Amino acid sequence: MKVEAKLEELGLVLPPATQPPPGVRLPFAFARVSGRRVYISGHGPQAQDGTFALPLGKVGAEVSVEEGYNAAKLTALSILGTLKRELGDLDRVTGWLRVFGMVNSAPGFVEQPSVINGFSDLILELYGPDVGQHTRSAVGLAELPFGIPVEIEAEAAID
Repeated sequence: MKVEAKLEELGLVLPPATQPPPGVRLPFAFARVSGRRVYISGHGPQAQDGTFALPLGKVGAEVSVEEGYNAAKLTALSILGTLKRELGDLDRVTGWLRVFGMVNSAPGFVEQPSVINGFSDLILELYGPDVGQHTRSAVGLAELPFGIPVEIEAEAAID
């Protein structure tokens, strides 16, 4: 339970399962284990009640780079919450393999890597360089679901 102890040490809490807006159906798995891998669906930043965290909007317009960075960090916590529910123990992750970060970007905004660093920095802090090191893309999109500023999907190796 090393990762969970580090979370507690940092004062970070995993959110509950995502609570979509009323009337929205999400007919897919948030994580799917296949052999020694877990595939993680796109997640957004969550508040402690499971709803989408504020602020909403485009990074570079309504949302600052710093707020985007924090949204990516909250998205990491959302993903870790899903992994805890799916795997039972966050220490079962033996390697973060691939991360795909999407940023709801205002026209002309080009600092997507700085935003997605919020995710990468937290994963590296929690898992260390051997397990936490990952490949990554950070791209800007014209829109993301529900106006969230960040969406991240990932793939990890597990024992």
